[in-house]
Amino acid sequence: MASKDRRSPLARARGLGSARGGVNHWWAERVSAIALVPLTLWFLGSIIAHAGSDYAAFIGWLKTPLASISMVLLLLALFHHTALGLQVVIEDYVHSSAKFGAVIMVRLGCIALASAGITAVLRIAFSW
Repeated sequence: MASKDRRSPLARARGLGSARGGVNHWWAERVSAIALVPLTLWFLGSIIAHAGSDYAAFIGWLKTPLASISMVLLLLALFHHTALGLQVVIEDYVHSSAKFGAVIMVRLGCIALASAGITAVLRIAFSW
């Protein structure tokens, strides 16, 4: 009985295995890393510029639109990049059934930390 599937072995294998989603993950890591470079430089420069400032001056600076938007973008890029990187570490070094749960916990932890940071920035920016 002849097989109804006339595709080559390569065609049957295409889209399966580690190459299926690996390229998107790799690109997401690179894009988030590139976004982190100017955002981190901005953050470090801002912290250095406000090193001698008091609390009120720092809060006043964080209330400016540029500072609050940049801080939110920094938090988003930082925790997205962190989640992607930790997922790779878990996938490479955890070889048990705990792998899936560990990846989920890392994702939830990064979402929680990013949400807390963004909420704090928005509360300061809008004086809630």
